[in-house]
Amino acid sequence: MLKRLGTATAALFMAVGLMVGPEARADTLVVTAARMVDVQRGRYVERPVIVVTDGRITAVGTAEPADLPADARHLDLPDMTLLPGLIDMHVHLADTPYVSGYNTFDYADDFGAVIQVPNALATLNAGFTTVRNLGGPDFADVALMQAINDGFVVGPRVIPAGAYIGATGGHCDITGLPRSLHQTSDFVADSPDEVRHAIREVRKYGAQVIKVCATGGVFSSNTEPGQQQMTLAELTAAATEAHMWGLKVAAHAHGASGIADAIRAGIDTIEHASLIDAEGIRLALEHHTWLSMDIYNTDFTQATGTLYGTTEDNLRKDREIGQLQRDNFRAAHRAGVGMVFGTDAAIFPHGQNARQFAVMVDYGMTPAEAIRAATWNAAQALGREADVGAIVVGRYGDLIAVSGDPLADVRTLETVPVVIKGGDVVRDVR
Repeated sequence: MLKRLGTATAALFMAVGLMVGPEARADTLVVTAARMVDVQRGRYVERPVIVVTDGRITAVGTAEPADLPADARHLDLPDMTLLPGLIDMHVHLADTPYVSGYNTFDYADDFGAVIQVPNALATLNAGFTTVRNLGGPDFADVALMQAINDGFVVGPRVIPAGAYIGATGGHCDITGLPRSLHQTSDFVADSPDEVRHAIREVRKYGAQVIKVCATGGVFSSNTEPGQQQMTLAELTAAATEAHMWGLKVAAHAHGASGIADAIRAGIDTIEHASLIDAEGIRLALEHHTWLSMDIYNTDFTQATGTLYGTTEDNLRKDREIGQLQRDNFRAAHRAGVGMVFGTDAAIFPHGQNARQFAVMVDYGMTPAEAIRAATWNAAQALGREADVGAIVVGRYGDLIAVSGDPLADVRTLETVPVVIKGGDVVRDVR
């Protein structure tokens, strides 16, 4: 998928009559398969026929429409199961687990902006056609979104946060350096007014979701996951300001008090939610707040240890909360809290996102519920139900096809032979 025409070239073609709007033919793809997962209801539809025209789904049924254009493309997937393109609500495409801790100082400032391109492709090839990128080098994800949308590089639909917002010295700041090497994030915010200003600025430069750090973190220096680092007033300002601009807010929050205040503030999704307690679960139910709990990645970090530069202190924090997070995932799900699929990819290698499905099932979800978290639920949490998350007329033609029975064995999703994004077959390795 390369950039087809520059603006000047397109204008020239139009001037000499080589591009004509009314007579241009719509691009149509017809996809047939053995069955399709209705993710809303958790059941199969046998022998589906999906029609995608100019990137959007125009028909879903079990028979080909009679009015298909003669030049429609056909993709037949016998013995395969169709699902909507998957959604990962928490990735960091400009980071890699293979360069961690102080090893990052061995690389140039623009290293992350470069590696996000192959990381995006690996994510798309794994079946994730939409991702929410929640931080990295400032606004690198905005550039990636633009490059993908305009056809310069291949990747999923990227919803960029642009930059982190958090307290001075907190998880969203630059920590771990002595005073003589003073570095501070451009978007630290230590009052409600500073939070509002930071949100306006990151939105100005392209952010489509706001990321704030309510508590300390695992993979930062001089912070503890349970520490609350933004006040209720600051978090309320974040939610109010972002919502005024039509943006959703994601709060990094491991600790119970920070989780509770983020929910009270009106934050849309709680990231990690590792130490959520009974009060947090009650509040999440009351406020209809989504939890995005990355319960797979501890397997990778504990297996690789300090091999790639992860500090022993960060591994210690990961050990302390890893099992607690999984147990609290089970408790929150059992209570009926809304859950979305978010992996924190970059803590483990990009493209392995689907390995989290099996852990979600191990800790209480059915395969259908885990799949719904990465499709139907995620689309609602994004506020993009009209575009993604289901095979429904009007939404993007984002589809994947797998062999086997994902409603019986969710590990089927760990190998995705066919990926379709907006009606373009971007992967077919059957």
